[in-house]
Amino acid sequence: MHFFDYFRYDKFLGPVTRIPLAAVRCPDGSTEHKRLGVRIMRSIRERALLGLMTLSALDPEPLLAADEQTGSDAAQVQVLQRELQTLKQHYAEEVRKLREIDARLQALTARMSGSAAVQSAPAVPPVTAPMIADNSVSAAPGASAVAQVQAEDANRPPIATRSAGASRSVEDVLLQEHAVFNQPLILEAGMTYARYDRKQLTLNGFLALDAIFLGNIAIENVESDTFTFTGSARYSLTPNLTVNVDVPVLQRWTTYQKGGAGGAAAVVAEQQVGSDAHVGDVIGGVSYRLFGETATRPDIVLNTSVSIPTGRAPYGISWRVLESQGDYIQFAVPETQPTGNGVWGASAGLSFVKTLDPAILFASIGYTHTFARHFDDLDTNPATRNPGRVDLGNAFNYGVGVAFALNERTSLSMALTHRFNGATRVRADNLGYWQGVIGSDGNAAALNLGMTYAISPKFTLVASLGVGLTPDAPDVTMGFKVPFML
Repeated sequence: MHFFDYFRYDKFLGPVTRIPLAAVRCPDGSTEHKRLGVRIMRSIRERALLGLMTLSALDPEPLLAADEQTGSDAAQVQVLQRELQTLKQHYAEEVRKLREIDARLQALTARMSGSAAVQSAPAVPPVTAPMIADNSVSAAPGASAVAQVQAEDANRPPIATRSAGASRSVEDVLLQEHAVFNQPLILEAGMTYARYDRKQLTLNGFLALDAIFLGNIAIENVESDTFTFTGSARYSLTPNLTVNVDVPVLQRWTTYQKGGAGGAAAVVAEQQVGSDAHVGDVIGGVSYRLFGETATRPDIVLNTSVSIPTGRAPYGISWRVLESQGDYIQFAVPETQPTGNGVWGASAGLSFVKTLDPAILFASIGYTHTFARHFDDLDTNPATRNPGRVDLGNAFNYGVGVAFALNERTSLSMALTHRFNGATRVRADNLGYWQGVIGSDGNAAALNLGMTYAISPKFTLVASLGVGLTPDAPDVTMGFKVPFML
């Protein structure tokens, strides 16, 4: 006998949902077997009811929400991984582009300024790939691209550029002490005041008994105040070649003092001689960069110039005699003041600059040759006329200094300059041979202090103060310049 027993789970699982239990075969159709089958099915039913009641006691919504949350987090992790990979790849490409643009920009800047650098300055900070907190998540392929960019930057040679920034303050120092090649045109207006005071003791007599001086004692003093107004122009023909012209206008007042006037030691005669403003000797020059600055070599520039005798020469000026004794002139002064040397001159020299941020070291060396020239009158006696040739002698000069770029707009400098002048020679037409002028050689050394301040992107104020260290140098020199960069 075959029978099937179905148990409806409509109350828990919904309507028309049935679970087949089991089929019990009773070969002899006895009641015991039937009862045994009924007990077995009843036990199965009770266990099923107990399981369903347990399941019904639980809330199914949190379990479903947890499953949904787990699936959402996994999907979000995958999305974030894809976004991170894309951003890393874009970041590596942007860094590579920035490096290339920075290299091109610095190369163009170095070519325009004609200078080479002492150190490289990367425009973009070193790239570091972002770290992922979860160790179970592997790094995206974008990290390998970033690492490749870093390797390329490490193998790339340093780009030549001037440190200290080719900053504005550095350029102002170079303009005054060296040369600037990255500015097309620079116009400069300046004024300089120089004070010169020289005293000389004159003894006219003899010593009696090797201890007593018998004769006249005279003290000569010359005080000169000179104002120089200079207009300059500098033009860059190429990144390594610059031409310049300087046109000075001088105005000078000189006071002559002489002790022992009229034979009396206590009497002092004084006379002041001035002059109107007059053009001085115009100077034209050319500067050429021989070698650019590197890590071990300074910037080296060859400077040449020519001095044109456009100023009033000191020869042929009429003198006014204030005191004389017979044919001997004791005190005479010129009618006016000279504003130039009166002869042609050619100069050549080298200037050196080494940038050591924030310091700038500079030095110069030069030689000046003057050409002899003929003048109609060389004598200071207004009553006589003596033509002849004058050779002022050659000169050698050098200078060393240091400047500090305090910030982008301000710099301070200190320099020592020294100039040696050869003795002057004259050759009168009636003599035919050269004669040296006693006391005409010179040894002028000065200590110069300077400051530059950039007023605007085009204007700069330059102030300087010079103190003479030898008698032949001016006692004090003060100057102000205002370069204008076009």
